[in-house]
Amino acid sequence: MARYRNALPQLGGNLFLTDGGIETTLVFHEGVELPHFAAFHLMHDVEGKALLRKCYSAYADIAKAFKTGLILEAPTWRASADWGQRLGYTPRMLENANRQSVALLEGIRAAYEPEVTPLVISGCLGPREDAYRLGNKMSAQGARHYHSAQVQTFADTEADMLCAMTLNYIDEGTGIALAARDANMPLALSFTVETDGKLPEGPSLREAIEQVDQQTDGYPQYYMINCAHPSHFEAVLSDDAGPWLKRVRGIRANASSKSHAELDEATELDSGDPKALAAQYAGLKRHHDQLNIFGGCCGTDAHHVREIARACAPLFASAG
Repeated sequence: MARYRNALPQLGGNLFLTDGGIETTLVFHEGVELPHFAAFHLMHDVEGKALLRKCYSAYADIAKAFKTGLILEAPTWRASADWGQRLGYTPRMLENANRQSVALLEGIRAAYEPEVTPLVISGCLGPREDAYRLGNKMSAQGARHYHSAQVQTFADTEADMLCAMTLNYIDEGTGIALAARDANMPLALSFTVETDGKLPEGPSLREAIEQVDQQTDGYPQYYMINCAHPSHFEAVLSDDAGPWLKRVRGIRANASSKSHAELDEATELDSGDPKALAAQYAGLKRHHDQLNIFGGCCGTDAHHVREIARACAPLFASAG
């Protein structure tokens, strides 16, 4: 049985860091060709695994230095059926890649304990289509069926939980939550928003969270926002103090304040200002006490997460 599956430690409210933008780090800092942004594709050889281990270890080093908890996401954001097929993976090969990705994080956890604890292993799911634009939308039941294979694979590993990232419409989030419930796997859902703070199809973040909760009996353990800059959503979090807001525990922001369309066309990495980004995280924490899970998304790396830890750790110390 996975170590924390029955009681996720991040729900206690202490500071938990996460990894940053693994894919953009690999492409722009490590010079890796990453077809379809599929980091799991590196699991097929020794050199790729070593590179992933290097990336994740950098975040474990930060958690060790700041004495925080850590959540590491398996490099499986693209490891679902359609993306796997594009890369030439059979269903069995894809299942093995998901399993090996979790095993890689088990090795990180073993190497850093007890200096870094709790270290939570999360099976990462991504959208069926492109995260930056709406494609062929599924119904909630369609999404439940599509994502069930990957969910069931993670349920049979040492993954403590699931986290579905960069979701851009409500029904896919609902379907993933239903698939997670079918497998009895704890789940965090993370939506992405546009520069106006709304999902690409138009609903507000509040509408997305309330609708998923209504249709799944509140199954997700918590929600996050990722793949958007704080300037895109901080007003949304401040404008409404409804019960839905307490469900948002985590932020994994982009380094850049550019829109998704601008980032999609960019040929160079926009790393933004790590200290300024960290200051925005600290500001969000001051206004929203329930926030306790902080990491990064596109354009962020270990330097950004270190600055976030430096800015935010004292806020947890003073609260304690």
